[in-house]
Amino acid sequence: MLDQLSDRELTTPVGAFGGATIGQHYRHALEFFQCLMLGVPAGQVSYDHRSHNRDLEQSKLLLTEMIGKIGLFVEHANLNQALTLAVSYDPQSDREITVDTNLAREIVYNIEHVVHHMALVKIGIAEVCPHITLPEGFGVAVSTLKYHRHNPAG
Repeated sequence: MLDQLSDRELTTPVGAFGGATIGQHYRHALEFFQCLMLGVPAGQVSYDHRSHNRDLEQSKLLLTEMIGKIGLFVEHANLNQALTLAVSYDPQSDREITVDTNLAREIVYNIEHVVHHMALVKIGIAEVCPHITLPEGFGVAVSTLKYHRHNPAG
């Protein structure tokens, strides 16, 4: 779907997003994966320390390159690798807590996070570039697609 967007459409403010852009949603979702990739060598991941790379959110080429890097990372990942997740939930402090996790769990989390943001992107596409046709099921969780397949009236 990204190949159908122009850089201008990536950077057009979306009213339903309170002025945020489709590119910002892509960047946000992909930077979580980037944090994971950067944290693996040290064995610790923090999604709180994203780069907020404005170049990434404004360039279809850079987003496409990042998606390719993520694909290679996942393809070659040691899914059983132990990791520590560092998080901070106090806006008044930089103090972090850590939680034991592993690479497989974090990849699953990131996939669900991407699906969530693609659901939002679908809303932005409808507003900013309704000429784009999205694949069926775009931005919908696999579990939801399965539910609807088995419960057509639901």
